[in-house]
Amino acid sequence: MHSLFEVAGRTACVTGASSGLGRRTARILAEHGANVIGLARREDQLQAWMAETDGPTAAVQADLSDPGGVDELAARIREPFGPPDILINAAGINTRRPADDMTLTDWNLTLSLNLSVPFFLAQALVADMRAQGWGRIVNFASLQSRRAFANGISYGASKGGVEQMTRAMAEAWSRHGITANAVAPGFFRTELTGPVFADADLARRNAEQTCIGRNGEPEDLDGPMLFLCSNASAYVTGQVLFVDGGFTAK
Repeated sequence: MHSLFEVAGRTACVTGASSGLGRRTARILAEHGANVIGLARREDQLQAWMAETDGPTAAVQADLSDPGGVDELAARIREPFGPPDILINAAGINTRRPADDMTLTDWNLTLSLNLSVPFFLAQALVADMRAQGWGRIVNFASLQSRRAFANGISYGASKGGVEQMTRAMAEAWSRHGITANAVAPGFFRTELTGPVFADADLARRNAEQTCIGRNGEPEDLDGPMLFLCSNASAYVTGQVLFVDGGFTAK
């Protein structure tokens, strides 16, 4: 049974590896034996992730807000360990603007980083996965893929797109042995959700909304990510797994 969830010897690229759930995912994959390339904008935080991680790691510093240089970026990703078998699209942004105050600049930035970059990065790396007949793409969806939250119009639009993009990736590539799935985390304490947890009453109400009765801890994502990155999920593709403590069940 253990071998079903094995990722040792695989090569994974994790975007957004400098913080939050991307950092946790990059650490867990490396500590289970995967060669992990962490990709993010902040070099100091990438170095901190590598220092705290017991496993084979490499850092690629890049600003993902513009998908125009994806081919060059893919070449840099291949340098440390060769072509990735696994791509985790965890980088994201939430500007939290009310609909009436949304600007074209913020809208385009959110859609680019949360939706366009994950697709074009996958497109640039999928040929290598196809050549070996095995690959795993895991996108980060959200509660806002299906729920409307205050001040979330651009973020929700992008994450709704991630859900449909994941299904379309599966349709395009799964016949070649490449699965494409998404995780949709509930409320986890990260930099991105800092404004939510800064309001203790709101954090409490979110916890009460779950079936389990608490907000998420980083380790709650470990099992789902190992499942989606391994042979255990070989016949699972085009799906969104809500890791939300039952928030969306109520």
